[in-house]
This record gives sequence, C-alpha cells and structure tokens, in this order.
Amino acid sequence: MKPGLIALLTFVPMLTMAQLKELDKNVASIKDSVVSWRRYLHQHPELSNREYKTGAYVAARLKALGLDVQTGVGKTGVVAILKGGKPGPVVALRADMDALPVYERANLPFKSVDTADYLGQQVPVMHACGHDTHVAMLLGTASVLTSMKKDVPGTVKFIFQPAEEGAPGDEEGGAPLMIKEGVMDNPKVDAIFGLHINSQTPIGTVKYKSGAEMASSDWFVVKVKGKQSHGSQPWHGIDPVVVAAQIIQGFQTIVSRQIELTKAPVVITVGKIHSGVRSNIIPEELIMEGTIRTLDGKMQQEVHEKMKVTATKIAEASGASAEVTIDTKTKVTFNDPALVEQMVPSLEAAVGAENVKEGDWTTGAEDFSFYGDKAPAFFFFLGGLPAGTDPAKAAAHHTPDFYIDDSRLDAGVKIFCQLVFDYGKKK
Repeated sequence: MKPGLIALLTFVPMLTMAQLKELDKNVASIKDSVVSWRRYLHQHPELSNREYKTGAYVAARLKALGLDVQTGVGKTGVVAILKGGKPGPVVALRADMDALPVYERANLPFKSVDTADYLGQQVPVMHACGHDTHVAMLLGTASVLTSMKKDVPGTVKFIFQPAEEGAPGDEEGGAPLMIKEGVMDNPKVDAIFGLHINSQTPIGTVKYKSGAEMASSDWFVVKVKGKQSHGSQPWHGIDPVVVAAQIIQGFQTIVSRQIELTKAPVVITVGKIHSGVRSNIIPEELIMEGTIRTLDGKMQQEVHEKMKVTATKIAEASGASAEVTIDTKTKVTFNDPALVEQMVPSLEAAVGAENVKEGDWTTGAEDFSFYGDKAPAFFFFLGGLPAGTDPAKAAAHHTPDFYIDDSRLDAGVKIFCQLVFDYGKKK
C-alpha cells in the first residue's frame, strides 16, 4: 500500500461535523470580501520594498480583528498573531505583497493605473504574479480563524511579506530579511505553509510536489576585459565581444555536457549584454548578466564553480580576463516530505480529492524557500485559470495579459484554515 494512501486512510479531521459546517459557513460569508480586497489591491499595486499602502491596508484589517499586529517587519511587512483557544503548535501562513514593473493590458474595471519609480525610471506597476490574491486569501483566513478562535489549536502567525520578487538595487528584503528580524521566532514556528496562485492551472485545482518543487535562482555578472582597438584592425586588440560569445557557448556546454541532467535540470540564461560605444571600435570591456536555475543544492554549487572556471579559462585562452560574480537570490523550494504526506489529506478535505494533484517541479523560483531552513515547509499552487480556457493559451505570469479568475479565492481560505486545524493533531 502506498504511503500517501495510508495517510489518507488514517486521516481523522481535527474538527467535529458541527465545526466543519461552521468553517464552511464562515468561509462562504467572507468570500465576497476576499474578492473585494483582492480587486482593491490589484488596482493599487506597489513594487518590492515599497508596499507602504498595502502594508497599512493589511494592518488595518488585522487590527480590526483584534489581533496582535506588528508593522515594519522586513521594511514594509506585517505580522499578526492569533492565539487559539486550544493547546497546540505554532503554525505560520505566508502571503507575499509586492507587484511588478509591468504594464497591464487587460481592460478590467479594477485594472491597475499606477506608476512608480523603479531604479530611477517611472514605470507602470501591475500585480502580474497574483500576489494581490495571496494577500486577500490570507486576510480572509485571518478573519475566519479569528471567528473560530475557541477551536483553533495553538498559535497562528500570519506573515505578509514584502519583496518576494527581489529587493531593488542593493537593498535587503524579502523572506531573508524577515527571517533575520525574527519572524520565525518569538514564538518559534513549528511548520509554515504558503500557496501561489497559477494562471495556467484550472480554477480550484491544487498542485503540489513533495521534495524539490521550485528552482533556486542565482543572478550572475561576468565582466570580460580585453584590449581596445580600431574595428578594422582586431589583431591589435583583444575583442571581449568574441570572448563573451565563447563564454556563453561554454555555459551552455556546462548544461548539456557536464551536468548529469537525469538528477535535476539546470538552466543558465544570459539576459543582458552591454559593451562598446561605436560600431567601428572594438571595446575594452563587456558586461553580461543572467540567471541560473537548479533544483539541487549540491548541483547549484557545482554549476557555480564550473561557470567560474569556464569563463576565466576561455578568457585567458584569448589573452583577456573574466571576473564572475554570483549572487544567490533564492534557494531550492523544498517541501518537507513528512509534512507533505501528513497534510495532503487536508488539501483533499478542503477542495475534494479529485481537485488535488501531485505535479512536477518548476524552474520558477520563490524566496519562500528560506523559511524551510527554520521549520518544515509546504508550498503549493492554486489554480486561477477560468473554466473552459485552454491552459496553453493562458497568459503567463509576469506578462501584461496575466489574468486570474478570482471567483474561487475562497478555496485558498478554506485550505489554509483546514491546514491550521489539522496540523494541530501533530502535537
């Protein structure tokens, strides 16, 4: 018999039938408010580490519930504590709050019309990754659990996190800064759960993967230094552009010939190259930037070393030099296998077993990964693709046409509540 089937057969809900009915009633009663909150937030997006109004909006609603609320955590983050009426563990639930410098093309009545300064430029801002839905669902969860406080086991910590998309420039931010400021302590968190809406997954469907689920994300910069010369006489110089082209090919050779891809995938992408000022001058220097995605921590370090060796040796062979800098933005998002096995029945109880599916890993990245260093973590996806829509034709995240059907955000609320009640069995 499969372990997951054993867990399902031995699953006993934390709540009585009467309490389950009360939970369903409370989730239904908050459904319209969750949609309303989401649409307000969608119309008023803010960039990473600039979520001032969003944080204030969240804090006001949490304080109205009578919760113990901290603001300014990790710059603009908000943390609220609910002490349940029954003994039990400390469970954290997390939602990210930031939007992206993307123009919204969809003609929605709650379309974003805001702009903001981003690295010295005025840019349009859009919730192009669905973080507005995450905030709304967690606010709904706080409302429902507060109304059922007497039945809640242990303590619930609601984490509203800024800068998941990455802090601008050299600023600190996101999950690492919140952890540094103690969000997983006082009281110490026993388990943490998070979800992400997905525009290409059917509405109401939940997808998860035990173990490595999302890739690590590293940003790299390669500086190639050659020797400037006239464009008509390259033999008098050392062309950093040609060297860079060879380095790029070398990076892809790491992926295709040096890494055992049967263990885990690797993606190396050069997304930006800058060099030169005129077409007839071979420049002295070239700078290229890109990202690395892996789904294995050891492989991540192996790729880093191979990239440094590849770049420096190729440059040396041409008489140039290369300097490689790699900055880890996120780790591999790893779902604790024991926690997943224990809690998947809770997902099924919340939305129906037919709507819960084990999916594949993704090369997308999430800074939720850092919370897993402090406590067992479980991160999953909730579908927001409108019924009858071909997933292949749905706009991807981080694009101008990104769209979420918000009619089933109550499913996210129900899931979070179910996880809190059922995890209480562990203690």
